[in-house]
Amino acid sequence: MEELLSLKDLLVKGDVQGALIIVEELTEMSRNDIIKTIRSYAVILLLHLIKQQAENCTTRSWEVSIRNSVREIQRENKQRKAGGYYLTAEELLEILAEAYLNAIDEASLEVEEGRYEVQELEKLVNRQEIINRALALILPGESN
Repeated sequence: MEELLSLKDLLVKGDVQGALIIVEELTEMSRNDIIKTIRSYAVILLLHLIKQQAENCTTRSWEVSIRNSVREIQRENKQRKAGGYYLTAEELLEILAEAYLNAIDEASLEVEEGRYEVQELEKLVNRQEIINRALALILPGESN
């Protein structure tokens, strides 16, 4: 809120350069919030994809969670007024790679009722395949 008040003051004073600096800060803050939200849903998405691969099965609950996570990521990434997307496919891939670490940790507690340590679970699944599957589900135009 402080940034908005400062922006207003700078605009009233005619300080366009100062105003643009604050606009850039606000844009970066907004983008960081979007990334944080997408990362949270990515962890859930990856968790269930890991469980599917590790256990070689799925449940309706996992399928619903996957669909919901994909929808939320797509919704969060879509620019409403300007059209287009906040994050590119490459940026989404980077976020998925970061989120994978949390997802594999959580999956170690759930796969076969917590039977595997993270290192053991990592040997049972194909990290890149899971990340690529997640990205394919998220990207616009893919059937979900």
